[in-house]
Amino acid sequence: MRRTGFAFHERLLWHDAGPAASVIPSGGMVEPGPHAESPERVRRIRNLVEVSGLGEQLVALRPREATTAELLRLHTQPYLDRVKALSDGRGGDAGYYAPVGPSSYEIAALAVGACLVAVDAVVAGEVENAYALVRPPGHHALAGTGIGGCIFGNVALAALHARAVHGIGRIAIIDWDAHHGNGTQAAFYDDPTVLTVSLHQAGCFPPDSGRIDELGDGAGRGANINIPLPPGSGTGAFDAAFERVVVPALDAHRPELVLIACGFDSSAWDPHARLMLHSAAYRRLTQALLGVAERHARGRLVAVHEGGYAPGYTPFCGLAVLEELSGIATGVEDPFLPIFLGYGYQDLQPQQEAVIDAVAAALDAEPGSNVTEPHAPRR
Repeated sequence: MRRTGFAFHERLLWHDAGPAASVIPSGGMVEPGPHAESPERVRRIRNLVEVSGLGEQLVALRPREATTAELLRLHTQPYLDRVKALSDGRGGDAGYYAPVGPSSYEIAALAVGACLVAVDAVVAGEVENAYALVRPPGHHALAGTGIGGCIFGNVALAALHARAVHGIGRIAIIDWDAHHGNGTQAAFYDDPTVLTVSLHQAGCFPPDSGRIDELGDGAGRGANINIPLPPGSGTGAFDAAFERVVVPALDAHRPELVLIACGFDSSAWDPHARLMLHSAAYRRLTQALLGVAERHARGRLVAVHEGGYAPGYTPFCGLAVLEELSGIATGVEDPFLPIFLGYGYQDLQPQQEAVIDAVAAALDAEPGSNVTEPHAPRR
């Protein structure tokens, strides 16, 4: 068993993304309905954690709102002013499909603050690792604009906080959300001390983002890794990517803190992507990153919740990650798992292996690259 922190606040569920058809705002011929970035997708994870009995065995971390100074480590003052004006007024869009409703500024700042509190607790040794169950998500947000439901860059701000407040020198951010973590990439694109890795569905969202050749710039060249997997990729592709690229790169980087941008929209029934992960896959990915954290970071790891838009299924993925982080088995079985284990093409497919090989080759070609042979044998 490990002491695992759990950062959550009821007010995070009060962010109102407004009426929509999935993510398209209602109006004209678009009939109003619940927005995909809904409280339900997070509430049901929290509820399963509670009813499973795991909640009472986790260490509750009380979030606070991030300060303006903390938000300015990443975002510009004009952007903060714009979000605050929308939040205090009639709402609107913070950029590109990034809805702001009443009090969204304060709630998004609370989401950031939950991540900062989690980092503080882990670095101080109060807990060994932590999960920040937050919304709105953050990995698409740029310095001066919101994108794809993301208002503030939660995981990027967590990394910047770890550096500024705790003096953490080397940080790794692994993003397994189905969509490219473009905001996190942009925050550290020329920074060799922060290794950013994004595994995502190729060409999904944002458009034309997350290509293999986006390797970083200047001193940060080679410290940004994108693994754009084809639609239909399942457990075999993710396992191979971790084995051949992700874990070797992390071991070479030797992070002092591991951060996970933990999106569950790579799961098999998510409506916003066409990937095929399940709770057992998320367990294995979590185990691999715990191993990295134990080898290099004294076990210090923080998972930050991102996407995941299948409210009926994501709770079982979230519970699986938290069980692995804490080392506590609740005995709750994933009732969907037999279905997903039976899906065809879960094994590594040739077109998926070609992408993984191309990523490894691109990194190997970089002078001083952190990813070197040997790779796992071909299947």
